[in-house]
Amino acid sequence: MEEVRASAAWVASCSFHVVVDSAGIERAVENIQEIPRIEWDFEGIHYFDNGPLTVQYLFVLDTLNFCFWPDKDLSYDHLASGLKAALENDKSVFDADRLQKFTGPQLRDLLKWPRPLPLEDERIRLLHEVGFELERSFGGKASNLVETCGKSAAKLVATVTSIFPGFRDHSVYKGHQVFLYKRAQIFAADLFGAFKGRGYGEFTDIGSITIFADYIVPAVLQQLGVLKYSSTLVRMIESDNEILSGSEEEVELRACSIYAVEKMRDLLRVKSGKQVLSIELDLWLWAFGVRCPSLRHHRTLSIYY
Repeated sequence: MEEVRASAAWVASCSFHVVVDSAGIERAVENIQEIPRIEWDFEGIHYFDNGPLTVQYLFVLDTLNFCFWPDKDLSYDHLASGLKAALENDKSVFDADRLQKFTGPQLRDLLKWPRPLPLEDERIRLLHEVGFELERSFGGKASNLVETCGKSAAKLVATVTSIFPGFRDHSVYKGHQVFLYKRAQIFAADLFGAFKGRGYGEFTDIGSITIFADYIVPAVLQQLGVLKYSSTLVRMIESDNEILSGSEEEVELRACSIYAVEKMRDLLRVKSGKQVLSIELDLWLWAFGVRCPSLRHHRTLSIYY
């Protein structure tokens, strides 16, 4: 996604609150012997049947994959495993017509969650939107959406962000449009990982996908010495203050993370002489972050973060 890379590089060139430390990148890469191969479903929490139903599951999952932190007991694992159990119990639960009728209490019941979800109204709105657009444009099937993209991850991301407004992860930063596309890119990466690069997950340009800047990866990069924060941002994070969605601080955290990991990937390619995918680095950083409870994750109320 060249527009994502270009946006991230531009933000990194003029950011104030977040600085990408070139020496920190070099030190981090020197300490990486290799990027361990992490299986996509390394925790066994996802639904997979090697067919169209898996694609439908992944699209619903990635529609809802944002903002867990306000409920300290809630995590991505609850979402993935809850949707998996619901689909195993009822194969039609994510049919397009049913997605358009979901309510907050129904989604909570589906996930067996005892209280309102963070940004629950937004989650329901997005489910309705996805159900409506799938039914209108793709015969109700996310697999049909994928098939229209001709094995191109970049085209899939472009199609998703064009047709489904809730995936349009844009911000305006210092008067410039910034493209981040976290959840749309995750959908392509999830397909690639789940299907192991075959069938619905076969993409000839999977290397075009960047990392998915969320509230975990920047914290890991800071711990590795790759990102440096202004004193103002440090105080916000250490005080557990919310970082406003669309604020300069949030855009810089996300864009600089993308730019930094692209630079790490380039150095790793030179060091190893092997192809390194940004999505492999993202999975490694994310797995590192979720297993490190001492990290201070960045708190933003956003459907993109």
